[in-house]
Amino acid sequence: MTSRTAGHAPADGPLLLGVRHHGPGSARAVLAALESARPSAVLVEGPPEGDALLPLAAHGRMRPPVALLAHAVDDPGRAAFWPMADFSPEWVAIRWALAHGVPVRFVDLPVAHSLALTDRQEDAAEREGEGRGIDPIGLLAGTAGHDDPERWWEDVVEHRAADGGPADPCAPFAALAEAMTALREAHGDGGHPQDAVREASMRLQLRAARREFGDGVAVVCGAWHVPALAARTTVAADRALLKGMPKVRAELTWVPWTHRRLARYSGYGAGIESPGWYGHLFGAPDRPVERWMTKTAGLLRDADMAVSSSDVIEAVRLAATLAALRGRPAVGLDEATDAVRAVMCGGSDVPLALVRDRLVVGEILGEVPETAPAVPLQRDLDKQQRTLRLRPEAEKRELELDLRKETDAARSRLLHRLRLLGVEWGEPAAGRGSTGTFRESWRLRWEPELFVRTAEAGVWGTTVVEAATARAESEALAASSLARVTALAEQCLLAGLPEALPVVMRALADRAALDTDVGHLADALPALARSLRYGDVRATDTSALAEVAAGLAERVCVGLPYACTGLDEDAAAEARRRMDAVHGAIALLAGAVQADGLPERWATVLRRLTGGDAVAGVIRGRAARLLLDDGRLSGSEAARLMGLALSPGTPPARAAAWIDGFVGGAAGGGLLLVHDERLLGLVDTWLTGVPADTFTDVLPLLRRTFSAYEPGVRRTLGELVRRSPGTGTPRDEGVPAAPGFGEALDEERADAVVPVLRLLLGTDGPACAGATG
Repeated sequence: MTSRTAGHAPADGPLLLGVRHHGPGSARAVLAALESARPSAVLVEGPPEGDALLPLAAHGRMRPPVALLAHAVDDPGRAAFWPMADFSPEWVAIRWALAHGVPVRFVDLPVAHSLALTDRQEDAAEREGEGRGIDPIGLLAGTAGHDDPERWWEDVVEHRAADGGPADPCAPFAALAEAMTALREAHGDGGHPQDAVREASMRLQLRAARREFGDGVAVVCGAWHVPALAARTTVAADRALLKGMPKVRAELTWVPWTHRRLARYSGYGAGIESPGWYGHLFGAPDRPVERWMTKTAGLLRDADMAVSSSDVIEAVRLAATLAALRGRPAVGLDEATDAVRAVMCGGSDVPLALVRDRLVVGEILGEVPETAPAVPLQRDLDKQQRTLRLRPEAEKRELELDLRKETDAARSRLLHRLRLLGVEWGEPAAGRGSTGTFRESWRLRWEPELFVRTAEAGVWGTTVVEAATARAESEALAASSLARVTALAEQCLLAGLPEALPVVMRALADRAALDTDVGHLADALPALARSLRYGDVRATDTSALAEVAAGLAERVCVGLPYACTGLDEDAAAEARRRMDAVHGAIALLAGAVQADGLPERWATVLRRLTGGDAVAGVIRGRAARLLLDDGRLSGSEAARLMGLALSPGTPPARAAAWIDGFVGGAAGGGLLLVHDERLLGLVDTWLTGVPADTFTDVLPLLRRTFSAYEPGVRRTLGELVRRSPGTGTPRDEGVPAAPGFGEALDEERADAVVPVLRLLLGTDGPACAGATG
């Protein structure tokens, strides 16, 4: 098979245009070569099954970056992408052919074979950049002393001219083909063992195209493949390589892609570090450096940085000077970045990181027309996104929802349903406003991989609600732990899946009746309590949940004291976490279920834990703190318990653990010491009495406890200790308190806050149990 690589008549053979994927220089060179050669047909590296999708590239709603997505019908998680940006040579070739009425086809190994040959895990690793072979152009650039392959391509190949005149548009490809031939001779397959099969398939398809369209065919492919396509082989030899290959049934479509995803190794295996910069170079009609500096200045100004017009001019001059000093024919990203850092960022890399994130990489999300094929579940999701005005975006953004509004409630249900299906478009976030049940905060970011997750979820149903219901029912029946079933119950309420709740509740009741592990029961209770709380605002019937929750709470109260004895340090820390969670859950359940006396029974459990000799110090201290916060333990009683825990007969490590449980890891722990002279005095007296030989043993725990306090709280505690707040013993009447402390709680001033709280809460009833209660 003969071929031409530069400037020959069409009858001489196919025009092989070897490119660097996702490179603006390669894209411009391909465009110039196609305009010069005017081929009879254009073949582009890609899956042949995608030929039917090529006309969509000319659709007015198709906006790159986009990607061809192929997935196995029976296993949607087995998928592959072929991403393209507006500066990708393949995209430029496709658009040129469609604009000029020239036939265009994909040419590569059929995806039905490539998906069958690639294991899902291996494919995922390859998409993340593991197990790649050599980068041919990168190797050539490194040999020439360049660290940027695309810059080497532009500087050494594109800008070369003959005798000072205009360069032949096809000459760069001839030079690159010669270099690739030398590399293939030295490195063989270069770590790409599957390339032999791919290239055999490409040669067969190229022969078929030449029979149909003549020899004036242009092939746009990775430069690495050019020597193999130009090699003389027989049809029989190529078919022998393809004989007996496994095959799967595959579906293809166009999906939106992102600049950030182009920065990873995926699809073509040619990830780039600066897609935003490349897009700018390709799209700028003239003066690209000046336009880049102006764009950068606008970004920094939006970030409240002072960047003047003179700074833009100086940055352009510095970039040009750096390019000249470095012997480069044009300003590259390195020169532009160094100039921005020096002139606009004051030498700091902190604002430069913003430039790299927003401009050099960018957050552009492509667009695909509605006529592109998609799985039914994706169609339903697209419809709901349009109805709810919840457009997917590549840039991370915060979304605040008011569940009292119909649209926001529907958005919440959609996001929760997608999470249940494994489509992690939204992630719940801590709200900036009210902490009530009618508000939700989400952090949204759409990644191209979510199209694959959606295709995978399509096995559960054709609509989002049907798929989420079926998935929840299946998960409930297969769940191996009580906590997982309770989490599913909570998800069903949040996602608004009433059809799935009966199945989940039956599984929950069965699992709760059989599970005797108190730890499992304690882990399950918080999710049930939250579900009851959410049920009110979402108008969901939670009576079945309430019955199960009340039974779990009773069993936890009975079994927890025994489960908290004889624990080592790690087990005690886990028990403390569970105790905190159960405490919060019972506070929610007290107003949501008919469980008379539940708070009192829980308080009895906590009192029992505070005095258990076999209970770890951290649990005893935490139980005392929870009772104190609930007003079920007086300040004098708390001081008595602390005094016992910090007595000379208590080992220092056990005493330090009690302190950690009482004032560590909880909101307000430091403020409690600031405002209670007796407790601070007890801690101070104990700490100063710890023997020197054991002080280093308890220091890490104490440091962890007190380092969690706010800096202002730590400073105040230090000042109070410097003033000697007391000895930890009751003070005689008439003896003034230490500076910073009051004589006692001023009940009159505390009660004066109650009317203000009632006004803020909008209630005429008691706003709280009383400041002194």
